[in-house]
Amino acid sequence: MRLVPKPALVAASALTLFGLLAAPTTAVLAGDKSVVEEGKKLAFDRKKGNCLACHAIEGGDLPGNIGPPLVAMKARFPDKAKLHAQIYDARKSNPHTIMPPFGPHKILNDEEIDKIVEFIYTL
Repeated sequence: MRLVPKPALVAASALTLFGLLAAPTTAVLAGDKSVVEEGKKLAFDRKKGNCLACHAIEGGDLPGNIGPPLVAMKARFPDKAKLHAQIYDARKSNPHTIMPPFGPHKILNDEEIDKIVEFIYTL
């Protein structure tokens, strides 16, 4: 027996799926832009994030090329928690990384890492 989906069920499913896929974009657009700006400042600050020492980042001066360029970050890290974990302590996913463990070494606190994640997610 073949089940034929009812149009209302198909429409409801499509709207739900679309809503779930669109939610991160909407959240970023509706989010506090000052958080993104603060994240950018932290990422570019040589005494804090210093991301430019290793990564090419749009808008940054004198980028390094040791790490990968930070582009298409939503595609590379669809889950913000995984991006946060990567910045917090990259050794968990790669014990041989040269990326500093920003959290365990108290270079950045969780709030600062969250702000950097919000900024990087716009790239």
